[in-house]
Amino acid sequence: MRHLILILGDQLDAHAAAFDGFDPAQDAVWMAEVAEEATHVPSAKQRIVLFLSAMRHFAAGLRERGIDVRYTAMDAPDNRATLARELRAAIAQMQPVGLVLTAPGDWRVLHSLRGVAHDAGLTLDIRDDRHFFSTVRDFAAHTGGRKQIRLEYWYRELRRRTGVLMHNGEPVGGAWNFDAENRGSFGHAGPGAVPAPPNFPPDAITSAVIDLVNDRFAAHPGTLDSFNWPVTRPQALQALGAFVTQRLPLFGQYQDAIWQGEPFLYHALLASSLNLKLLSAREVVEAAEAAYHAGRAPLAAVEGFIRQILGWREYVRGIYWTQMPGYLERNAMQAHAALPDFYWTGDTPMACLSETIRQTLRLGYAHHIQRLMVTGLYALLLGVHPRAMHEWYLAVYVDAVEWVELPNTLGMSQYADAGMMASKPYVASGKYIQRMSNYCTTCPFDPAQATGAGACPFTTLYWDYLARHETALRGNQRMAMQVRNLARLAAPQLAAIRTQAAALRTLRAGTGNPA
Repeated sequence: MRHLILILGDQLDAHAAAFDGFDPAQDAVWMAEVAEEATHVPSAKQRIVLFLSAMRHFAAGLRERGIDVRYTAMDAPDNRATLARELRAAIAQMQPVGLVLTAPGDWRVLHSLRGVAHDAGLTLDIRDDRHFFSTVRDFAAHTGGRKQIRLEYWYRELRRRTGVLMHNGEPVGGAWNFDAENRGSFGHAGPGAVPAPPNFPPDAITSAVIDLVNDRFAAHPGTLDSFNWPVTRPQALQALGAFVTQRLPLFGQYQDAIWQGEPFLYHALLASSLNLKLLSAREVVEAAEAAYHAGRAPLAAVEGFIRQILGWREYVRGIYWTQMPGYLERNAMQAHAALPDFYWTGDTPMACLSETIRQTLRLGYAHHIQRLMVTGLYALLLGVHPRAMHEWYLAVYVDAVEWVELPNTLGMSQYADAGMMASKPYVASGKYIQRMSNYCTTCPFDPAQATGAGACPFTTLYWDYLARHETALRGNQRMAMQVRNLARLAAPQLAAIRTQAAALRTLRAGTGNPA
């Protein structure tokens, strides 16, 4: 055998760089389902099913094209449980001259596979992942010498380089972003009728995986009664088409809004397909831009969506690969609290957290504001160790691959990198959640109160967070108003807040207010 082409679970594209020069007469594809990838963090059942089903569908498609696929299933009797051990066994059996790999999305996996290749005395040809608009080398060149690595400048550079939403060298519409138009809430009337996402009933392959996961990973979080994620490229394309035609027009206006009982609203639901490489970033951006030029979606919505793909997605990937492995250990705010038990059950009277976590465990999904300003915000205010939050996000969401999840968690959500990514910690009281959602209407806690039995824990912890970190935050211009507001609290009031916050941090299960 000439080349063994290594295909990982988030590389399901038959046109990936690893296939360049592929010769079915001399080369073969290697894929392996291993317990390690489901257990190094306790992956939720929805996430495991998505990866395994998509891998099996992809392998079946390769075989239909006459490609030799050496595939180890999770339930194979000789499964060796780790990618490294499976690859060593495949090398010993097939004796390839070399290994070929598209750059993976996880530093741990890359380090492991490199070690196997080195020990076997084989070259490992690592090729660029063409699903992105840029390379890590491009990002490193852009950020060289900069004190702060901000999304905005990288996003503008990529817009100029690609010509996306550009006209004669200037941004279409005369502005680089339209954030001010994309912060709407639904008000008391609610969102009304929201288009339902496409339905993807489990086929025989997915049903078999569901049975396997319910048996093998019965103790893992989540349920599989409502599994409905795209597991093939045709399904992913259907999901893309449905978003662009049905939900993109209102995506921008309501991208930050939350409503009980409406987990999807106008969001794209494409991140899992993008991160598995069932879709390419280019075709997703092109579809959104085409909708704008055809008059089917407003510029604010299209630009807001494209910024998430062309801007944020490229940005966090650059942060991850230029800062790893040390980035994983960042903890700038010295947060060391344990993750509350209710993050694995949703068993808390705080309506916003209960709804978001139960939804997450049921669907493997929560939209970005639920992640940033509900689950992430509470952990930040409470002082949960950022690595614990990272491992929770990586475990529970179907779209979680470490290159994208880790910077979002440590940098954006938990401010653990001391502002490398975010210019300020994203902290707010319960009043923010009240403004952007209807959670507070069914919650026993009042977001206007910081102390007492009816106080919202978010509000209590918000003021306590500012007080605990006042010295560090005072020099941050974007935090100046919040720090000034802290100074207006009378000493007895602040003391009562800090006492109640300390009691909240002792509630490991988080099932009530200690006041």
